[in-house]
Amino acid sequence: MILCIGEAVIDMFLKKAPSLGEVFYPLPGGCSYNTSIAAGRLGAPVAFLGRLSKNFFGEIQIKRLRDNNVKTNMLIRCEQNPILAIIKTEEGAEPQYAFYDEGTSDRLLSDGELRSCLQSAEEKITCVVFGSVSMNMEPIASTIESFILNISDYRTQTKYLDKPVIAFDPNIRPFMIKDRDAYLKRFEKLAGASDIAKISSEDFEYIFPGVEPEKALEKTLALGARLAIATLGPNGALALLKRDGQSVTKASAAGIQIGALADTVGAGDTFLGAFLAWLELRGKMSHNAIVNLSEEDLNAALVFANKAAAIVCTRYGAQPPAMEEMLADLDRDD
Repeated sequence: MILCIGEAVIDMFLKKAPSLGEVFYPLPGGCSYNTSIAAGRLGAPVAFLGRLSKNFFGEIQIKRLRDNNVKTNMLIRCEQNPILAIIKTEEGAEPQYAFYDEGTSDRLLSDGELRSCLQSAEEKITCVVFGSVSMNMEPIASTIESFILNISDYRTQTKYLDKPVIAFDPNIRPFMIKDRDAYLKRFEKLAGASDIAKISSEDFEYIFPGVEPEKALEKTLALGARLAIATLGPNGALALLKRDGQSVTKASAAGIQIGALADTVGAGDTFLGAFLAWLELRGKMSHNAIVNLSEEDLNAALVFANKAAAIVCTRYGAQPPAMEEMLADLDRDD
């Protein structure tokens, strides 16, 4: 089972409505939350661990999880309101974000609450996914960091936690980072503790400014990650895999456009959810299986994830495809 830990926000999209002008349209979102939805829609066993408000926004969030096959037995319901992410989209430009996150439900995840949630696990956790704005807010950032860096210390909380694959998606929002040096130190520690690091070209520009994607991936492997993936927007995706003998395998997936572009919200989250679902559904979600992926398998996983991301870009907001949609599109395009 894939376990996604982190924020579940309410995305407020600025839209034009007939007779009303510009209005805000709310949809559930958040990096780890979207990743869990993407994996669940593709049929992979997945759970979300986080804090959801007891108000109507929380009810919307939890219903969306359940409607998309995401297990909700590892949630905490609380009195605080969720993060509001204000999103403005424009044709030909990356979405613009503003976050209202002080004192919100997501950011208050404590170590004790995380340990309590782990006790509710009902099946083996094969992968732990984390990252994004959760790593910029306290106390959740320190809670997750401690968990990832000392995961063996948490195995006493459940018999289902034993050497899971660690997947890290920085999904950086620079305006939320107050201290770049401190953030980069945290990034280096967490990337080094991860098996898979999925990093966008925009993230790399913040982490390694002026460095080409392949060189940035090499730097990520040097930190300790085994599989480093760069998502390159319309240019597809590139991956470097470091094997036990330290040899490196390179694979890529070309960029595709399946339909008219709506926006890119949730594309990176969907990519990672689809990539992890591909591994999970094929019995390849383990340290040994990942370092022994063939170039053909790695390429196939990238193509699958890239197509899922391309589909979500034809829809407003983070609306990942179901497996039947993916199979129909694969049949059409391949």
